[in-house]
Amino acid sequence: MLLTPHARTPRRLKAAALLASAVSVCLVAASAPAAPLGVGDRLFPHLGNPGYDVASYDLSFTYPGSNSEPLQAVTTIDAWTTTSLDRINLDFAHGKVESVEVDGEPASFADADEDLVVTPEEALPSGSWMRITVKHTSDPVSADNRDGGWVRTTDGLAMANQADAAHLVFPCNDHPSDKAMFTIRVTAPDGYTAVANGLPTGVDRAAGATTWTYRTQHPMATELAQVSIGRSTVLHREGPHGLPVRDVVPTKHRTALEPWLEKTPDQISWMESKVGRYPFETYGLLMADADTGFELETQTLSLFERELFTEPAYPQWYVESIMVHELAHQWFGDSVAPASWSDLWLNEGHATWYEALYAEEKAGKSMEARMKAAYGASDRWRAAGGPPAAPKAPNPGQKISIFRPNVYDGAALALYALRQEIGRDTFERLERVWVSRHEDGTATTADFVALASEMSGRDLDGFFQDWLYGEKTPPMPGHPDWKSVAPAS
Repeated sequence: MLLTPHARTPRRLKAAALLASAVSVCLVAASAPAAPLGVGDRLFPHLGNPGYDVASYDLSFTYPGSNSEPLQAVTTIDAWTTTSLDRINLDFAHGKVESVEVDGEPASFADADEDLVVTPEEALPSGSWMRITVKHTSDPVSADNRDGGWVRTTDGLAMANQADAAHLVFPCNDHPSDKAMFTIRVTAPDGYTAVANGLPTGVDRAAGATTWTYRTQHPMATELAQVSIGRSTVLHREGPHGLPVRDVVPTKHRTALEPWLEKTPDQISWMESKVGRYPFETYGLLMADADTGFELETQTLSLFERELFTEPAYPQWYVESIMVHELAHQWFGDSVAPASWSDLWLNEGHATWYEALYAEEKAGKSMEARMKAAYGASDRWRAAGGPPAAPKAPNPGQKISIFRPNVYDGAALALYALRQEIGRDTFERLERVWVSRHEDGTATTADFVALASEMSGRDLDGFFQDWLYGEKTPPMPGHPDWKSVAPAS
């Protein structure tokens, strides 16, 4: 995610240690009242659920032709149990549940805060395969100004589920530590076009409506799911190695947006020259007629506000660098997902790094100057939002407030310090090995520290402790004259 400067009020592992501690205290007997659970995430304690590992989601949405009315939906979840379960907790908070089945048999269910608690007829033993089918509605009108979930555009809907809002759209295990495969079906009246993550596998037309089916070829975190429904045009082009690139644009703005969209294949090639081959089956931009205040790296189909590209006040180099920011996330944050939300700096720090590097190489915007400015502000950012790898909890009612400067330029500053410390060549090898070793998985800050130490042949624990967890910004290697301005008392 990248918060953009025209925002007003933004609307919007499988870590064994994390799960083990949560499982030991969270599983409840069927006789106890339904209660919300969680995998113990420090920033979002009730996100995710212990006791099972999702293999796949099958989502079906029927759009009524109005983005102010609930969609009819069916969510099917295939998963393995990792312990014996009398109950199954799913994250779901903004829709009406009509029925639930477990392995084809009716199951009882109850709400518990933002959990849907399902009780099957018989307990499920550890290591068993289960299929949960939930018939429900999915409401595009936000509840109590809650951030995220469906985004209402001028002609339909899109999704913005980061960090904890996928469960406002569909029942799920809503934590990035549990990635899964997705099949997404959308039925909409004639005149609308639906696009989702992954590649299309079918289009069926009948009785004044069309159903589109998309399927991912790589596992995905729930917060990265994307569905676009609108009066849109899908534009196709070819990227490196024959990669299919498809963009989704409001039809009436197609001509104005094309000069920007045609830049994507070269941007992919540039990123591949830095970190290796693009990790997914397709890529493209979703241009939404909506005022979100951010751009978002939804997997294989990044969400952008259309006005970013049509507002003449934004310099070309700036817009292109934001495009690269979301593209870089496909490696950092999507293919390699954070094991917990405290690892967010690995996503945003790296995306900001390649955004800044692209601006330097393509537009002559000095990386060193940007990092020096970030260093000057770093102590203030740490005081306001916490150090990069230990961000403060979100503000009440503003879950996306974890996206503060400390995890963007503050985290990129730590990467700059690392490059200064271990040298450019070692740093660039580290980046390639990082995304290759953890492709399609999740990773922690400790994993990054260990790999950096391995690649450099040095114990970097103390270096990272200071840069990622310290209250004060450490001295910058190679720049002892850089100063950080202390926060106001």
